[in-house]
Amino acid sequence: MPKVNYGSREISYAVHVEEGLKSHYISVAPKEGVILKGKAVSAELADKLVLKKARWILEKLALVAEVAVNEIVTGARMQYLGRRYYIKVIVEEHLSEVVIDFTASKFRVLTPSTLNRQEVLERAFAAFFERKAVEKITPRVRKWAKVMNLNYKELRFERMAKRWGSCTPQNRIVLNVEAVKLPYRLIDYLVVHELAHIRVKNHSKAFWAEVARYLPNYRTLDEGMGEMKF
Repeated sequence: MPKVNYGSREISYAVHVEEGLKSHYISVAPKEGVILKGKAVSAELADKLVLKKARWILEKLALVAEVAVNEIVTGARMQYLGRRYYIKVIVEEHLSEVVIDFTASKFRVLTPSTLNRQEVLERAFAAFFERKAVEKITPRVRKWAKVMNLNYKELRFERMAKRWGSCTPQNRIVLNVEAVKLPYRLIDYLVVHELAHIRVKNHSKAFWAEVARYLPNYRTLDEGMGEMKF
């Protein structure tokens, strides 16, 4: 595994060659570690790309080291609308189901002891994010459709393994429920991107020109999307 030195710190990383990507992206996850994704490059250039994001990488590594991302316990953090919020699990024996109460600063997870199991808590959060995706993102789709003077046939939210969203040939907009974990600037980019496909069905220069009409900084936003995990 290749390594680079940043000050006194050493960063190990893996390279995943994905020739279809236009740019190189870096992701940081608890199990996978640091991964550089993109077209094949020399070892020297790969090191430079990682060093360029070294400070960000070290910050992410510190976060994932706090607690396993998949473990829902007091002290863990959950991503929502671009921020990682503290989780506090509270046992309430009178309850018959898990209740997730979100405030401006943390998640309060209320659960009877009989349901205080990871698989149950994970299902409760999945349902929470599905509701919030509809609540938070639907108004933004309507707003941008009006701004762009476009009509979509239908808006659906689904769990998608490898895509943030899509626009079908029939102009149905499908968005990944996980998008509600993105910051609003990236949610807007996702929405504009998929709506633009109503006019241009491919990723030609005409398509990106359409996106640029509404989001001139789309390249930066596209790079930001590449750094986010599903």
